[in-house]
Amino acid sequence: MTKLRLLFASLLVAFSVQLANAQNIEFSEFDLDNGLHVILYTDNSAPTVTVGVHYNVGSKNENPELTGFAHFFEHLMFEGSENIPRGEYSKMVDKAGGTLNAYTMVDKTYYHETLPSNQLELALWLESERMLHAKVDSVGIATQKQVVAEEKKQRYDSRPYADWSMIVMENMFKLHPYRWPTIGDVEKLMEAKEEDFVEFYETYYVPNNACLIIAGDIDEAKAKEMVEKYFADIPRGTKHMNRPTIVEPPLSEEVRDTVYKDVQLPMLVQAYRIPGAADEDIPAIKMLNQLLSKGQSSRLYKKLVDTDQTAVQVGSFDFGYQDPSAAVIIGVVAPGVEPEKVEETFDNEIEKVQTELISERELEKLKNQVENSFVNGMRKKSTIADNLGNYYTYYGDASLINKEEAKWMAVTREDIMRVAKKYFTKNNRVVLCYFPKSMQK
Repeated sequence: MTKLRLLFASLLVAFSVQLANAQNIEFSEFDLDNGLHVILYTDNSAPTVTVGVHYNVGSKNENPELTGFAHFFEHLMFEGSENIPRGEYSKMVDKAGGTLNAYTMVDKTYYHETLPSNQLELALWLESERMLHAKVDSVGIATQKQVVAEEKKQRYDSRPYADWSMIVMENMFKLHPYRWPTIGDVEKLMEAKEEDFVEFYETYYVPNNACLIIAGDIDEAKAKEMVEKYFADIPRGTKHMNRPTIVEPPLSEEVRDTVYKDVQLPMLVQAYRIPGAADEDIPAIKMLNQLLSKGQSSRLYKKLVDTDQTAVQVGSFDFGYQDPSAAVIIGVVAPGVEPEKVEETFDNEIEKVQTELISERELEKLKNQVENSFVNGMRKKSTIADNLGNYYTYYGDASLINKEEAKWMAVTREDIMRVAKKYFTKNNRVVLCYFPKSMQK
C-alpha cells in the first residue's frame, strides 16, 4: 500500500512538472527596420497556424469630436485592398479552409486568421495588404457607415440594459477618453469625411504601431523569411499618434444615476474606480471579483439568488483597461423586490471582505479557479497568439505571458482585504439603477 502511494505521489509530481512546463510558452521575437514587432511561437501538435496583428490604437486614441473610428476600421479593413477585390478578403480565407475575425477595445484593435499551416503565406500576404493599402474609399466608407449604424441599433438601442457601461463610464470619467464607448458617436461618424478616415488609417495602421504574431505549426526560419518578404518594404508611419496622458481626478464622492428603459426588471450597477491593468493590485482585485460572483457557490450568488431570492442574476468583473478604469458589480433585481435591498446586500458583502479575512478554503478555491483558467487558456494557439500580442502591446513585454499566473498565485487573504478597503468604498464609486419605464413618475 505504501509503495502504491509513493508511486502515485511520484506520478503526481511528474504530471505537475509536465503541466508547469506545458504552460511555459517559448517564443522568439524580432523587429523589422520599419518598426514592426514580430513574435513567433511554434506548436507542431496540429497542422494549423494563427496569424494576428495587434494595432496599438483603440477608441481612447480618437479625436473627441470624431469618435468610433477604431471600431469603424475593424469593419472597413475587411473591404479589400488595391490587390484584393472588394468583398473577397473573407472569401479567400474561407476557401483556404480558415476562419478570421477582429475586435476593437478602448486600448487596441486586433485582426486574426487561423488557417491550415500550409496557408501561412496567404495569411501574411492578406495582413500585409491590409496594412499597406487597404481600401479606404467612398464606397467602402459609405457601406460600413450603414453597417455600424445598424450594429448600434441591434446591440445597444434594441437590447435591454445594453448601454449600462456607456452610462457608467460617462459618469465616472469627465476628462479621460474612456468616457466614450468604442462604437462612438454614430451621428458624428456618419458626418465624417473621406479624408478623416484616410488620415486615421495613415496614422495608426502602420508597421511601427503594430505587433505581428504567428503561432502554430511553423518553421521559424521560413516564417521569418515570409515576414520580411511581405512586411519589410511597408513604409514606417510618420504622422503624429494621439497618446492620451490625461489623469482623471479621483472620485471624491459617490455618483448616482437613474435611468428608465424598456426593461422588465430593475438592475443595479456599482462601479468602483480601480488602477490600470499593469498595477500590482489588479490580481487581488480580480480574485475579489471571483469571490463575489464566480459560480453558484460565490458569495453574492448564494446570498442574493439562492438564499434571499432578491436577485435573478449577479456578476462582478473589471474592465481590464490599460489606464485606470472600473470594477463592476451587477445585479438584476427579482420581481417585486426593491433595488435598495440588493444594494444593501452588495454593501454588506463588501464590508465583510473589508473587515474579515476570507477563509483559507475560499482562497484555495480562488487559486484553483485561476490555475484552471490559465491552463485552459494555454490549450489554443489562437488564445496564445492573442495573449502574446496583448502583453507586448499593453506592457512592451511578451514574456509576461509566463509570469502572470505567479502574480495571481501570490495573492494572500490580506491582499484581498486590503484592495477591498482601498478601492471598494462609497466615495469611489458610480451607482446606476435601471427601472422599467412603467415605474417612471
